[in-house]
Amino acid sequence: MAGELILIVEDNERNLKLGRDLLQFKGYRTLETSNAEEALAVAAAELPHLILMDIQLPGMDGVTALGRLREDRRTASIPVVALTAFAMQADRERFVQAGFDGYLMKPIDVRQFPEQVRRYCERAGKEG
Repeated sequence: MAGELILIVEDNERNLKLGRDLLQFKGYRTLETSNAEEALAVAAAELPHLILMDIQLPGMDGVTALGRLREDRRTASIPVVALTAFAMQADRERFVQAGFDGYLMKPIDVRQFPEQVRRYCERAGKEG
């Protein structure tokens, strides 16, 4: 697939650059924001194929941002995947209950990350 537009929401500059570079190398187009408020505006304006959302962001957290995305008819159907360092089973359940379409653990695995994103994009394409 590839060529899809992916919005990466990550406040750690190194993590953001790594994710962006890995995805662009595989042919994805990317948009990047470092906070949830900006991500909401970018998502509504650009309508990315997939959003990778950090959970711990300055200001509004990723869970709250997901709720706002789901409330907006323009962005309600965009798949959102949590990017998180939270690894406990209770955390995973919390993200699923919050409405995330999946989650990826940080630090990301540079070998698996593009393939993981591809699978989420394919799943979104079949549902959409």
